[in-house]
Amino acid sequence: MKTHLLNLENETTLKKLSQDMHPNALCARVNGRLRELNYRLKGRHEIIFLDLTSRDAMRIYETSLRYMILKILFEKDPNIKVKFDYSISRSIYMSISGNKNNIDVCSFLNGKLKDLSEQAIPIERITKTTKEIKKLYLDNNMTHKLKIFKYRDDEFSRVYKCEKYINYLYGYMVPDTSYIKNFNVFSYNNGFIIQYPRSDLNGNIPVFKEEDKYKISLKKAAFWSKIINGDTIDRINDYSSSKIKSVSFIQMCESKHSSMLYELGHEISIRYDQLKLIAIAGPSSSGKTTFARRLEIELLSKGLNPIRISIDDYYLHPNEVPKDEKGKPDLEHINALDVIRFNNDIKSLINGETVLLPHFNFHTKQREKGKTLKLKKDQVILIEGIHALNEKLTSSISREKKYLIYISPQTQLHIDRESPIKSSDIRLLRRIVRDCVYRNTSAEETIAMWPSVRKGEFRWIYGNQKYADYIFNSELTYELSVLKEHAIKRLKIIDDSSPQFMKANYLLKFLKYIREIDNSIVPNQSLIREFIGGSVFE
Repeated sequence: MKTHLLNLENETTLKKLSQDMHPNALCARVNGRLRELNYRLKGRHEIIFLDLTSRDAMRIYETSLRYMILKILFEKDPNIKVKFDYSISRSIYMSISGNKNNIDVCSFLNGKLKDLSEQAIPIERITKTTKEIKKLYLDNNMTHKLKIFKYRDDEFSRVYKCEKYINYLYGYMVPDTSYIKNFNVFSYNNGFIIQYPRSDLNGNIPVFKEEDKYKISLKKAAFWSKIINGDTIDRINDYSSSKIKSVSFIQMCESKHSSMLYELGHEISIRYDQLKLIAIAGPSSSGKTTFARRLEIELLSKGLNPIRISIDDYYLHPNEVPKDEKGKPDLEHINALDVIRFNNDIKSLINGETVLLPHFNFHTKQREKGKTLKLKKDQVILIEGIHALNEKLTSSISREKKYLIYISPQTQLHIDRESPIKSSDIRLLRRIVRDCVYRNTSAEETIAMWPSVRKGEFRWIYGNQKYADYIFNSELTYELSVLKEHAIKRLKIIDDSSPQFMKANYLLKFLKYIREIDNSIVPNQSLIREFIGGSVFE
């Protein structure tokens, strides 16, 4: 990305500057701050224009696309209610109700979106008093937008206006409708899939892939949110209004995890005579460590006897591992591990042989002699790590002897029904808190590392989730109410000149609406204790 050092004598907009400097830009970093293209500026500035190869630009594109879809449907029939959820194959799932005129939604939306992209209708940000904004929503039959205002004390609020349509989706927008050119809307189950470009694919739309197991898991998550009436912030805040309600809320969510662990333990116990290896994988901050410990206990309660082997002990010396694009050791690469020895050791153990395991010394970066191990007849090996579901890591073990578990939080939480919260943002908040509590790493450093972490997840984890025998949803619907206290004080200290400020500010925007729950009533065996501290497993 090219940096432009400009000294502007006359006031202008980023949009006008981008037309010559970067026609594909959707936004820009100005002196380190993310700005919309409608931003006006004068004087000396350092400007970096961002297109769809940037995550920041992609997020603006996706928010603007949702906005345009809402505009189209609202203008067709104001009684249509729309709900967005992040879904399978990196898409948005849209469900609608109130379509009494039986609109052919797919052809109608695709056609109207194309029309809007050809017309270049301005999308303007306007600021009014909160009282005026609330009246605008009320007058436009958008009363669902008012619920969150109970938890806002701002004197002024902003909305975006496109012709006569107004709305706010808690994110920046493109300057006009012509910037939204690439999209795909098609029917799916009882709703619709909306596809949009992704930054890691150089601004292209990913190929849609059916992910049956993950889809079922998402359906269960949606069903759960309906059971507890906990799919929007205002609803989970109702649980935080008293200690009695908070305790009940926490225990309900913990009961869901306990039920899933029981179900998982039962499935494994049925196949236990055949199984020799249980493998657990999932993206960063999914709660793998606590989950693995709780699964061990669940299996022990059924008379089973798992034994853990650390994949980390099979790391090669940094000089022997593949290099990344910057020429540094790529420690996330599958070949950063001694895959051949790992396979041989696991196979030997399963065959009843005595094996001298390695131990990796992270100070010397060398492998040393570890413990000697021989499996008993009632024992099964348990491994956990980003490559645990990668067939290459355990290729010497036949499939029927392996039970594969994928773990990740799958939230169904929304600011309002039109603004879903991403599961990846929940994981980022978990990691920010954990890194501060356990690793003396600032929120700014964690946010800076996050794109690299996500890149590794797409490369090494998500492609293997389809092989899982079981998907464990590690989401706890109450967790933001607990994480808020820890996260906000760390996020607030990030200076507005920092490149990480925009992401921090985005997280703060929805955290400020959430009522806190006292950490002391969180059980010490809870998966969330892995991040806030106080876990019985520490």
